[in-house]
Amino acid sequence: MTGHALRAATPGDYDAIAAVVDDWWGRPVLPALPRLFLDHFHRTSLIAEGSGGMAGFLIGFVSPSQPGEAYIHFVGVVPGARGSGVARSMYERFFGIARDHGRHVVRAITAPVNERSIAFHRRMGFEVGNPVPDYNGPGTRLVTFVRTL
Repeated sequence: MTGHALRAATPGDYDAIAAVVDDWWGRPVLPALPRLFLDHFHRTSLIAEGSGGMAGFLIGFVSPSQPGEAYIHFVGVVPGARGSGVARSMYERFFGIARDHGRHVVRAITAPVNERSIAFHRRMGFEVGNPVPDYNGPGTRLVTFVRTL
């Protein structure tokens, strides 16, 4: 990942993420990323920075309820940096964080229409499940990802 440095997120990063996330996605997604994730899981979340500021972020945590698992909740990369290895670097760093906390499985989800995310997770070694009907309530089909570390 040339020109980008990774660091642990802080609660103060939330406002910068909130200011760009809908633009980076091209649709409203901020409701899926409430401030509580940065308030409570910033030590296991990451920020990628470059000369132009924030180039990406990964919001993840080690599960307090599933002792061997970690979860990546939300990842974003500024459109101009996509394909440069920013997301791969953040995922690899998160895998290390998960291992350091004794986790051996990482999970994630996405919408079935998010073909880029599905392809990326496959390249990162995740097993991709079929869409799960009503995953987050009626009418919300989601694709699940699982990767053993």
